[in-house]
Amino acid sequence: MKKIFTLLLFLCFHSYFCLAQSSDGDDNNRVEVVKMGYMTRELNLTPQEAQRFWPVYNNYVNEIRQARNRYPDDEVAFEKKVVEIKERYKGNFRKVLGNNSQRVNKVYTTDKQFNNALRNELRNRQQKQSQGKPAQNQLQRPKKENNSNSKPNKTNNKRKPNSRF
Repeated sequence: MKKIFTLLLFLCFHSYFCLAQSSDGDDNNRVEVVKMGYMTRELNLTPQEAQRFWPVYNNYVNEIRQARNRYPDDEVAFEKKVVEIKERYKGNFRKVLGNNSQRVNKVYTTDKQFNNALRNELRNRQQKQSQGKPAQNQLQRPKKENNSNSKPNKTNNKRKPNSRF
């Protein structure tokens, strides 16, 4: 029953997002649908709660995005704004989730977990795409090229006098 509910929820929200965004946002649509399913499952949302939760959550995410756009170069100001937004939405989430502090806190932790997992997945995909091309690490010294005209260093091949082997 729970699987059927989750599938129906996916389909409903997927069609909503497909209508709301253009074809350029197909990847964003897929991510949003997966995120909705993940959060619905982790928060154990009932259909009634989900119906009230998602509009509030979407407004919350939009305000976070606006804060990021407003403070692109000032991380401290952005973080202060995020804390302010979280405090303000805490009451809204509490109304939707039945005044349960653990579930309200789980909204924030689940959101963070999903975003971290998404970043890791994107990083892994980028690494797979660039496989074969070593990443340019500016902190490493460049490797010396092996010059065929140079004489090999014989000092490294000598054994220590006290060595048994």
